Amino acid sequence: MDTTLLSLRAFNRFYTHFSGALDAHFLGSDMSLAEARLLYEIATRDQPVAVELQEVLGLDAGYASRMLRKFEARGWIERGRGEDARRRPIALTATGRAAFADLDTRQRAVLETRIGPLGDSDRRTLVTALDTARGLLSNGAKGGYTVRTFTTGDMGMITARQAIVYRESNDWGAPMEVLLGEVTARFLRDYRDGRDQCWVAESGGVMAGSVFVVDAGDGVAQLRLLYVEPWARGMGIGGDLVARCVSFAREAGYTTLRLWTHTVLESARRIYAGAGFRIVSTEVHHEFGRPEQGEIWELALK
Repeated sequence: MDTTLLSLRAFNRFYTHFSGALDAHFLGSDMSLAEARLLYEIATRDQPVAVELQEVLGLDAGYASRMLRKFEARGWIERGRGEDARRRPIALTATGRAAFADLDTRQRAVLETRIGPLGDSDRRTLVTALDTARGLLSNGAKGGYTVRTFTTGDMGMITARQAIVYRESNDWGAPMEVLLGEVTARFLRDYRDGRDQCWVAESGGVMAGSVFVVDAGDGVAQLRLLYVEPWARGMGIGGDLVARCVSFAREAGYTTLRLWTHTVLESARRIYAGAGFRIVSTEVHHEFGRPEQGEIWELALK
């Protein structure tokens, strides 16, 4: 915790300087950062009301009201009819749109100059890092996620994240990482369109979970490596991913969907049971450095 706090506070100090958050005149304009953010929200929303803007930005009601009065005095906004001042729809005037366009141009120019020295690979790394930080600090945005099929780079990320998660939660170290690497490498090497698939869930631009279906032979499909990031649990991602596996395997013509899991993985087992899977065998193994009870589950598809 101490290390995390020190790192986060150091980044906050860096970013307040980088973004000009403490400047009285943001980006050389006649606005503070708070005023610039308020103007942005008005420009990008459909006639918001004052209370909505206040809640979105986490502003004190009096502070928000003073900034809106300032915008009104400058001729940047106009208010429609409403129950009271806080419920009257707000829209930019032509003058306000020009002020916003000028600010937007200034910010784009500054940022392009700062990231200009970065190559394409470094820019992609930056985007991933920023999305990851935003997703983690917003707790995955709790409620919104998307699911896509795999793309370049996913296998390495899936291997790394699952190895870390299982190390932290179950103390499964190198042997688990070896297994994960073998499964993901084999998936890419042997992938057959229409017979195998991998889905990746994302929330806030961050990988939140994944799962695989692969051909196990003799009409059997195998569900492999289901995982959901700890911060994304409770959003329904695990159940969604398993449902996609079942649907895919059934449409592909498999007769059975099989999986291997462990008795200690209670959350995953609840998802499997809820999807109709049943345990067909159990066996204690020592592959992860200590005795663990493994379980084979199956779901009849026909």
